[in-house]
Amino acid sequence: MYNRIVFVAESGDCREPMAAAILEDIGLKQPVEILARGLVVLFPEPMNQKAEAVMISNGLPVEGYMSSSLTEEDLEGDTLVLTMEEKQRQKVLEMFDGADPARVNVLTEFVGDELEIVDPYGGTLQMYGLCYETLLSSVRKLANILNEGRTEDVKGDSYGSSSDPA
Repeated sequence: MYNRIVFVAESGDCREPMAAAILEDIGLKQPVEILARGLVVLFPEPMNQKAEAVMISNGLPVEGYMSSSLTEEDLEGDTLVLTMEEKQRQKVLEMFDGADPARVNVLTEFVGDELEIVDPYGGTLQMYGLCYETLLSSVRKLANILNEGRTEDVKGDSYGSSSDPA
């Protein structure tokens, strides 16, 4: 079992905190630190307003959230890093020499879904709502996998390959 789950995408202010809040809300059997991080965070920013509106409408807490960058310390210990897209997974592995490729995964691939979590940035509120629903589905599967201790069954060997989901 992991002691830390880190959701990662570009800016750290939209999909990442939504995924983290969903997992916190669902809960895990074991105590796990759940974080949201961005790859390109020049300075801390509050959550995207449309993402915040979607979370509030779904009863999830958003108070006081500020984006922050992924750091080497975030990768220490029994940490599972879950990116929203393959390009972000690759970027994590390039940025951090100590990142274990087996512990850096695309969320949807990790849980057996086919499509990546599309970035709704600049879209309508409905697009943010759709992003939330997609995250909710994938994170529910993640919680089931982690609660059942099936992480080895799910991953398979495909995470070492460099597939381009064009």
